[in-house]
Amino acid sequence: MLDFHIEEEIAIISFNQSGSTNVINQETMKAFGEKVVEIKDLSSIKGIILTSSKKDFMAGADLNMIIHLKTAQEVMDLTLQLHQLLRGLETCGKPVVAAINGTALGGGYEICLACHYRIAVNNPKIEIGLPEVMLGLLPGGGGTQRLPRMIGIQAALQFILEGKRVRPQEAKALGLVNQLVENPDELIPAAKKWILEVGTKQQPWDVKGFKIPGGSVMSKEGAMIFTAGAALLRKKTYGNYPATQAIMSCIYEGLQLPFDRALTVEARYFTKCVLSKESKHMIRTLWFTKNAADRGEARPKNIPSKEIQKIGVLGAGMMGAGIAYVSANAGIPVILKDITKERAELGKQYSVNILDKKLKNGFITKEKYQEILDRIITTENPNDLAGCDLIIEAVFEDRALKAKVTQESEAVNNDECIFASNTSTLPITGLAEASQRPENFIGLHFFSPVDKMPLVEIIMGKQTGEKALAYSIDYIKKIKKTPIVVNDGRGFFTSRVFATYVKEGIALLAEGVPASMIENAGKAAGMPVAPLALADEVSIELLYHIVNQTEKDLGIKITDPAAELGRLFVEKLGRLGKKNKKGFYDYPEGGKKKLWEGLSEYYPVKPDAPDYETCKMRLLYVQSIEAVKCLEENILTRPEDGDIGSILGWGFAPFTGGVFSFIEYVGFDIFIQNCQVLEKRFGERFKVPPLLLKMQKEGKTFYS
Repeated sequence: MLDFHIEEEIAIISFNQSGSTNVINQETMKAFGEKVVEIKDLSSIKGIILTSSKKDFMAGADLNMIIHLKTAQEVMDLTLQLHQLLRGLETCGKPVVAAINGTALGGGYEICLACHYRIAVNNPKIEIGLPEVMLGLLPGGGGTQRLPRMIGIQAALQFILEGKRVRPQEAKALGLVNQLVENPDELIPAAKKWILEVGTKQQPWDVKGFKIPGGSVMSKEGAMIFTAGAALLRKKTYGNYPATQAIMSCIYEGLQLPFDRALTVEARYFTKCVLSKESKHMIRTLWFTKNAADRGEARPKNIPSKEIQKIGVLGAGMMGAGIAYVSANAGIPVILKDITKERAELGKQYSVNILDKKLKNGFITKEKYQEILDRIITTENPNDLAGCDLIIEAVFEDRALKAKVTQESEAVNNDECIFASNTSTLPITGLAEASQRPENFIGLHFFSPVDKMPLVEIIMGKQTGEKALAYSIDYIKKIKKTPIVVNDGRGFFTSRVFATYVKEGIALLAEGVPASMIENAGKAAGMPVAPLALADEVSIELLYHIVNQTEKDLGIKITDPAAELGRLFVEKLGRLGKKNKKGFYDYPEGGKKKLWEGLSEYYPVKPDAPDYETCKMRLLYVQSIEAVKCLEENILTRPEDGDIGSILGWGFAPFTGGVFSFIEYVGFDIFIQNCQVLEKRFGERFKVPPLLLKMQKEGKTFYS
């Protein structure tokens, strides 16, 4: 739990819990509190150093503990207990230094804030921050009160509201830490030196006459910050994230009170956040589900782990170039192939551009820069793919082309090589028909831009074997992405459900809703990008080609509004999306995008069009309905995969917890009633899936 010893009359407390990471839980608080009281009474002790015996300092509060708190009294009691502990630390009458040897997040960094001085190792892998808002919470260990008193209101608000994680150099520049040392061996000596030579025993806010840096809440500067901040916050969140408003209120109220009363204000707001449905859903999906996926929960246990030594990437466009970069960055040698070496070199330039920025910002050394680049070998020769453990094709969405590159690659590799298609829509089972080893054929669907998007959707064809799945998960873990596993079907899960959002936006346009209202409704509903803007981003031309391929494969004619718009925009108007600077929006050189003025000529506004709230409802409901159908059809096998996949894949309203959690967020009965109303007004696509009706009858929910 805690390692403790005394050096040169200085007490050194090292957090050392069982497990891989230190977290704040009731056992830690009890042991830590008792040790602080013990040291406080030892007159021979000149100061205290807090550090960690593990790689990281502390990850924060134990979310297993928080998620099981059911009543306001339980949350308040636990929060006030932590406040009392940290308050006892900073008023113990001895100088206290946080020796930050590794990542310190959330409650872990709040412990550092309660120290009189903070020293961190200047290691770019270390993260420091208060990311609680990303899980629907606010810092509950005094962070909302100590940080603004330390660095000022505006800087603290920005940091806490964004849930920022920063590297040590930026932390020093922002005033989050006081000093940096270059290696861990210097940490404790530096902390001792400060205690013996400076040894401040009091926090600034406990000194009579203390003033908040940059001005108080009631100052002219403070008034401007909160007035403008409230408006900007509303514009950014649309009121969907209660924790952000709680943070604003907590800081505003707390900074007008004596420090101990301010902590009580924080405890009340923290309690409200913990008990909110937003935090419970976000913690479940973005913490527990994500961590389980990252650990490789879906990996077959009977297959020995595989160290991926070399991969091939076919196609050096944006997707292939991105896959090559994340692989090389993870230490894997990459053969990047295209039809000419020149095109392959253009793909490699993608990595150069990313690495240039990292080098400029000090995140990598010149040696590391060159080491990563040297791992990417460009070629036009299929023979160079020999000896790969994994080959990922990222060529154009054309079945014949994909078959050709599959056969070329298999010809130069043995039975151990796994072949993966990065297709976003074409069924894997059909693509595997071109393979001599269909048991080794699998889908790995990355998202653009690959270096930033955290999800990889693994698609199992009908003949895909366990080895292909196991090795794919080994690879995804190595490149530090989050995998979900789905079964085969047109569009799989992510593309199929994501498409309903774009298509619904186009349907609303066809029904006479103003384009600007559709875009505002999408963002207000919680989506990161509005539906028509998103169509431009992914390319209207791509959506058009997907429709054509689907018609060809199924022998049907698709006549929905999205298909008709695709034909109009691509065949007649030449508006392909952002790629040619013409789509739903115009993209003037050097200016901001704006909705195309000619849109109303083809899609006039109608007086009987759906209203704003109906637009918001339709844009989210249509996605959840399609997700339930995926579960019914065994494309998905678990709602957890749908929830994490929808948030990480295309940004489905994170405050709800994902496409399945959204149904529980609304309420099962209310969701079904609303679907029935929508079906009556707008058609079959809003019909309640039989699975939901069955669950309602049995009194079940997805997570009951």
